[in-house]
Order: sequence, then structure tokens, then C-alpha cells
Amino acid sequence: MGFLDEQGGVLGGREEQSPNYSPTERPWYIASMGNLEVQVSEPYLFNSLQKPGFTASRSLKGQNGVYGVDLTLDGVTKEISALSISENGGLVLYDRNNKLIALSTRLGQAKPMSEIQSIDIPALTVFASVLDATTPGELLKTEGGDVDFFISKEAISYAGMDFYIGAVAPVGDFTKEFIALQNRVLLISLVSLLLFIPFSYVFASNLSKKVTDLTGAANRMREMDFNVQDMEMSYIVEFDELIHSFSDMSHTLGDKTEQLNVSQAKLSRLVDLGISMAAEQSSDKLMETVLLGAKDLTNADGCSLYVIDENEQLEFKIFRNDSLGISFGGTAESTNAFANIPLYNEDGSQNVSNVVSFAVHEEKTINIENVENSLQFDFTGPRSFDAKANYKTVSILTVPLKPRGGSVIGALQIVNARDKETGEFIPFSEEVQPFVEALAAQAATSLYNRHLLVAQEALMDALILLIAEAIDSKSPYTGGHCERVPILAMKLAEKASEGSAGSYADFKFKTRDEWREFEIGAWLHDCGKIVTPEYVVDKASKLETIYNRIHEIRTRFEVLLRDARIECLQAIVDGEDRDGAEAKFETRKQTLVDDFAFVAECNIGAEFMHDDDIDRLKRIAETVWQRNFDIRFGLAHEEALRFADAPDAPCSEKLLDDKAYHIIPRTRDDAARMAEWGFKTEVPDDLYNQGEVYNLSIRRGTLTAEERFKINEHIMQSIIMLERLPLPNYLKRVPEYAGTHHETLIGTGYPRKLTAAELSVPARITAIADIFEALTASDRPYKKAKTLSQAVDILSNFKKDQHIDADLFDLFLTSGVYREYAEMFLAPEQIDDVDIAQYLG
Repeated sequence: MGFLDEQGGVLGGREEQSPNYSPTERPWYIASMGNLEVQVSEPYLFNSLQKPGFTASRSLKGQNGVYGVDLTLDGVTKEISALSISENGGLVLYDRNNKLIALSTRLGQAKPMSEIQSIDIPALTVFASVLDATTPGELLKTEGGDVDFFISKEAISYAGMDFYIGAVAPVGDFTKEFIALQNRVLLISLVSLLLFIPFSYVFASNLSKKVTDLTGAANRMREMDFNVQDMEMSYIVEFDELIHSFSDMSHTLGDKTEQLNVSQAKLSRLVDLGISMAAEQSSDKLMETVLLGAKDLTNADGCSLYVIDENEQLEFKIFRNDSLGISFGGTAESTNAFANIPLYNEDGSQNVSNVVSFAVHEEKTINIENVENSLQFDFTGPRSFDAKANYKTVSILTVPLKPRGGSVIGALQIVNARDKETGEFIPFSEEVQPFVEALAAQAATSLYNRHLLVAQEALMDALILLIAEAIDSKSPYTGGHCERVPILAMKLAEKASEGSAGSYADFKFKTRDEWREFEIGAWLHDCGKIVTPEYVVDKASKLETIYNRIHEIRTRFEVLLRDARIECLQAIVDGEDRDGAEAKFETRKQTLVDDFAFVAECNIGAEFMHDDDIDRLKRIAETVWQRNFDIRFGLAHEEALRFADAPDAPCSEKLLDDKAYHIIPRTRDDAARMAEWGFKTEVPDDLYNQGEVYNLSIRRGTLTAEERFKINEHIMQSIIMLERLPLPNYLKRVPEYAGTHHETLIGTGYPRKLTAAELSVPARITAIADIFEALTASDRPYKKAKTLSQAVDILSNFKKDQHIDADLFDLFLTSGVYREYAEMFLAPEQIDDVDIAQYLG
């Protein structure tokens, strides 16, 4: 056997005298022959060294031989053999074919490279029985047999080979020391127990008494009884310290509980005050509640409340002093005798010399323990008051009133805290100050909210008046209607609320909100008129639109008269007899004059139009006149579209005509819109019809069906406008009160054809007020104002027809409301005597 260097030189060698194997027959030689890749053999026992190892081999380049290198596992086996786990345990090194390579000495000696199962060692036998069921890194405790074993194995790699190292040891190797220790502890415990039973009994009896005392004290403390008697001392230091600590704790808890009860009472009072302030509607009562609550919380002798006015001064609103018996503001009837405190000096600088104005400017609480020792503020005023009233101001607590997120609106000042036992004046404690500040914050928020609500109501009232005035101002002929109807309705509602008969027997407005809701409904009963064209509302003649078209027709008559005169003169020029021509002209002239007078009379609409009148009107309309100018000249784009089909000039036209451009169609589906809101009113096909014959043929009044619907539409528009508003709950009935004054008790009114069962008493009251005001109004262009007796008589017909409530009509007369209203708004010549007896019942 030889060993060569890199150049093939001989490094050394060894000669075997009687080798019992041939290298060329070894598996490693055979595997490498013809293979230039390095081959590694399975571990085996070297024949020459009698040591385990493996061979790495590769074919020569000429493939006429094999290089071979033997690598021993001698170092590994020595390392394994030296290792120990426990007294009877050890490590096992084996290959992937479970061939034993090495084991520690604790497991005994075995023949190298034998199968692990062939070794007759208990630990290895157990290890071999569970070898296949164990995975790398798993700890397995075997059961059965005389001894239990802990077994574990891990995979390792060495020189490209996979090996496994296993650990095996009896369980007893690890537990016997613990068992021995357990036995020793048990023995010592038994001996100690026998020795200390008598001593323990005496000690436990004494200890039990102390524990019993402590338990009793703890139970009393659990029942909130902190009056724990001092217990006897104990010779045990820990118990003695516990007894002292327990006694101190009981006294401390008693003191804290008393303080907590006081604080809880103040907090409860603060909550009650907050609830009262939230529910209070009157600003004066609200401020009085705040003031008295602060005085009660601090057990003070006096208090004041200031509010910043529009002149940037702190106005004395409320003052109370128990010792002096002085009270003004709030519910007190006495007047204020104190001057306001300016927030700014004459030069515009902040007034910080006064403690109240300083607290307002700085937005912080000022707690003065003794006025005599305070040099920061000017107390000339309080000292002057003290001298006059024989009083002494000692302590002052001033808290600004500031709502969350807002500006300071005033200040709360409390004077002279009193000792509960002696009644002497003392400083305000730091403990009570947070309660006063919390009360001031609540009060500021409540006052701010109250002022905000008042301002919102004022704003709403102003907007309502604005709408009503806008409607009245829109037409000079309906001015005052929206103002007078609420006044008359409120007067009748007051009488109905006081009565107890008929349909209004159960009617009564109980709260201010209910009265306000009804009044707003009356004010807004015609708010929809804001979208009604005034030329429709004010239409005084049949041909009137934005202007009175009778002038156009008169001009046509002028043209016809001029044509007749020209014809007369032309006839004379052509040789016709002058007298005959003049006579014909005069006859034609008289006809034109009579026809125009008739048309003009029809336009006024004062008389009912009979069939004969309509027939004559149509005959006059057939008269032809000559138009010589293009009617489409001078028109805006949209208007020109309406005249697109008009004939070109010159052309002959009728004296009166209903032309296509007189029709103004609807631009939306109003019928569907009305139905959507529950209105049961017939909607005309066209928005307007301005036809001349069509308008002059109106049998009664001056309005066409389209214009009548447009006017009636105001009530529907009122309902739509009001029902779309996000009204608060206390105003939810405003749309009802405002939108039902044109309904009747028999379902013939509009817009929803409600019946008596669906009409409330306030709605019926508004209906009477609306009709009576319209009858007596002297500002209508289309009718003459009625006298008082005429209006009552007409209103009685509404009663007979069941259009208005009979009981309320009788109350309207018997209560004298009709007369009271007449004296307020009717002209003297309208007010005449009315025999109401004939209308009652």
C-alpha cells in the first residue's frame, strides 16, 4: 500500500504480508471504475486498521485505475465514547442503515459495525425497538418492561455522509434524586408537626382571636361602619402592624366617606340644578335657579348674577343677601339699585380693576379669601355698600359664565361662605370651587341656549312677517290681508278656548307653543301667494294681464272708425251724395260706438253674462279690420316663438279673436304633481288662455278657469312650501292650520276636499277669519268693500251651505269679535248695525 503526492511521487507506504482482500474487488473500487466523479462508500470496518471509516474514490483519467482515500471515524468514536448522559445512559452513533458506528462507554462494549439489534444491552435493545418510530428531535418515553427509558435522536452530516446520533437513558436516572429529596422532606415535615402541635395550638388560639377581631372590623367596614374600636396589640410584629394599619385605614376611610357624602350631595344638587335649568323656559327664572343653586352649594350669605348687555356693560340681573334680606331680579318684585359695571374704560382699555370685569376679561375664576388683604382689585363699591348696610364682605368667589365654544356672557359672584357650625364668614374652599365652576358652565350653556332659542324665535317671526309683508306688498290691493287674518283668528281662538259648547267644547290651547303654532299658521296661510303673479291676483277686468288689453281693442275700433270716415270721404269724392254718405257714416259710427261700449262693459265684469250677451259679443268679434304691420317685429326670442305662425302683413283680422299665440301651455305635469301631494283639484290643460273672446265671455267675475286655478294654487303652494320645512314638533301643525282655510265641512272645498271630521277647530277658525277679512277689505280692485252687516249676512250664507262651522260663526257674533275687529280695521262708513239674532241657531 503506497501514498503518493500531487506529482505522483511516493510519500510512503506499507506492505501487508498476507492481505486477505484485493482492492480491485472492493465495492468502492468497482463503483469508481470509469467514473470521474468522487464516490463515497458506506461506513465499514477497515481490514487493516480494524477501525470504522469510509472510502472516497475516483477513476483515473485514463480509466485504467482508481484513486482511493480511506477516512476513519476514529475521532468521532472517541468523542462519542467519552460522552455521558446519565449513570446508565449514553449516546449511540449509527448510519442510515442502522449500522452501529460508535457508542459511549456507559452503554458497555460491543463489536464494531454490527447490527444495533444484535447487541445485548438493555438500553440499546429498547433503543432499537423504537428506532423506526422516532423522528429527528423527538423525545420519546417508552412504557412496558422493567424500566422506562427516555429516547431521542438527531440527524447529522459528515463528509457528505448522513449519520444519526441517538441518546438513551433510564427514567430512573433522572427521578431518583427527586424521590429521595421528597422522602426526606416528608420525614422532616412529620417530625416538625409532632414537635410544634402544642405550640401551634396556643399560638393559633391567640392568632385566631386577633383574626376574629379583624374580621369583625372588616365586616363592619363592609357595612360602611368605620367607627372601629382600637384593638389590643399583638406580640407578633406583623399582626401588630396590621392592627395599627387597619385602625388607621378605618379612620381614614371614615373621613373620606364623610367627604365623599358631602361631595355626592353637592354633585346630586348640581345634577338637579342642571335638570331644572334644562327644563326652564323663562330666562329670569333660569338665572334665579343658577344663583340660588350656587349659594346653596357654597353655603354662602349672598350672591349676584351679571349679564353682558348690548352696551358692553355687566348688568346686575339678580341679587340676593340673606343677612340683609335684600332681593331683586328673577321672581323678586323689588327694583335694582346697583349701577352696571363697564367692561371698558373711557379710553377703550379693559376694565381690570373690578374683580367681576377682570374675571370676564381673563375668563377665569377669582377666589378671594379676604377682601381686606386683597390689593389687586378696587373694592371701593363693596366697602361703600358695607358701610351703608352695616355689613362686612369677607370672601368673594367670582366665576365667568362661558358656554362651551362660545364667548363669556356674564359672571356669577358669590359672597361670604359660612361655617356650617358657627355661621361665621369664611373663605371659599378649593373643594367647592369646581362645583361652582361646573354650575356656571351649565348655567352659561343654558342661558346661551335660551337666548339662542329666543333669537331663533325672533328670527322666525321676522321671516314670517317678512314673507307676509312681501305678499301684501306684492299687490297694493291685498296689502294687510296676511296681517289682519292672524289678528282676527287669534281673537276668535281665544273666545273658543274659553268656551265649552258645540263643536269647540273640547278645544283649548294649553301652552304657549300651541298658541304660537296656531298664530304662525295664520300668518302663513297665504304664503304660497308669493309665487302667484300679481297681475292674476289683481286682475280687475277680463282683458287685463300685465296691462289692460281693452286699449288694443279700442285702437282697432278707432281704426274701423277712421276707415269708415275715409270711405265716406272717398264716396263723396267719387260723386256720391254728401248727405247720403254722411248719413251712412254716422250710422256706422254709432254702431262702432255702441259695440265698443258693450265690449268695454263686458270687460268690467260687473254683471252676469247671459247667452244673448255672449252671442252679441261673438257677432262683434266677426268684424274684420286690416292689419298692415308685421306682428312679429320687436319681440324677444321666446315671445317670437309664440307668434311664429301669425300671418304676414298686410292681412285681414277679426276685431276680437282667440288666436294660437293667446295660449300659454304648461311646461310641467302639474296634474301629477297635485296628485302626488294629495290635492283633489282639477288642473286646466293650459297654463293661461289670453284669448280675447274667451276672456270677454267669462260669465261671472274677471277670471278664466286657468287664472282661477292659478289663484287657488296659492294654497297648494303654501302647503307644499310648509310641509317641506323641517319644522320642530311644536310647529308640526302649521301646514294644517295654514292650508285648510279653503276647505268646507261637506268636502266641496280645495285643495284636498276635506270633510268636517278632517277639519280641526283651529282650521275652521282660520277659514272664518279669511272670508270675513276678504269681505270687509277695502283694498280689492275687483269688488267694493262690504259693510259690516253685508259681510255678516254673506258669511251666514256660508254657514247655511255648511262651508264654515255654524257653532264658531255663532260664537263669532255673540262674543262680539266681529264688532271688535270692525272697530280696529274697517272704515267708519262700513260699520253699521247688525241684528245678530237673525243669524244665530
